[in-house]
Amino acid sequence: MKQPYTILVVDDEPTIREVVRRYLERDGYAVREAADGHTALNILREQPPDLMVLDIMLPGVDGLSITRRLRDTDGTGMLITEREVPIIILTARTGEHDRIQGLELGADDYVTKPFSPQELVARVKAVLRRTHPNASQSTERPLTFDRLHIDPRTREVTVNGEMVVLTAKEFDLLWFFASHPRQVFDRDKLLDQVWGYSFYGDPSTVTVHVRRLREKIEPDPANPTFIQTVWGVGYKFDA
Repeated sequence: MKQPYTILVVDDEPTIREVVRRYLERDGYAVREAADGHTALNILREQPPDLMVLDIMLPGVDGLSITRRLRDTDGTGMLITEREVPIIILTARTGEHDRIQGLELGADDYVTKPFSPQELVARVKAVLRRTHPNASQSTERPLTFDRLHIDPRTREVTVNGEMVVLTAKEFDLLWFFASHPRQVFDRDKLLDQVWGYSFYGDPSTVTVHVRRLREKIEPDPANPTFIQTVWGVGYKFDA
């Protein structure tokens, strides 16, 4: 029997942890809890979960610092785990700047408080669906475009022979683009196809991930050659 996915819920409010745990367990997930940043870091070191729901405002170590350490966005103090842990930011901050900051640090998605537990479960399902590819995806053949090589079987990307480290969602977005060369997609369509939902998504999520991808695979991110903007419409992958 397949083991259920384990979700780590990190929030300093016991009521929120209880509600989230109840809804996730009802959908068949195993749940671990942490009330502060230090406890969360210890769990991540010892037994990393399949996904983490992470509050930003935490005692000890805040959620953005944990995300930064998992994704090594500043090049120092990286937290090494057995596998990459997808992150859904849970925050009371509703400003666009705060949401984008979390995404730029490498979070896969975010939910703002107050939130619907059903919405959060839908987000968890969508992120897991994209970050844990099924067997059919592993049969896809690698794609090569000039200096860019993408292998869906190992989920590895190289540029000029050098390995490029992508988050799970960045890889999914790049693979979707590369699998549909020259086709133009608006941000809502990309949310639906890559993130797995359209109703709950914020289009700024796509914008941030495209910018991060360009910074990693383009020689000049300001003048991209692969992921191009089609003004007034969306984006396309130029093969």
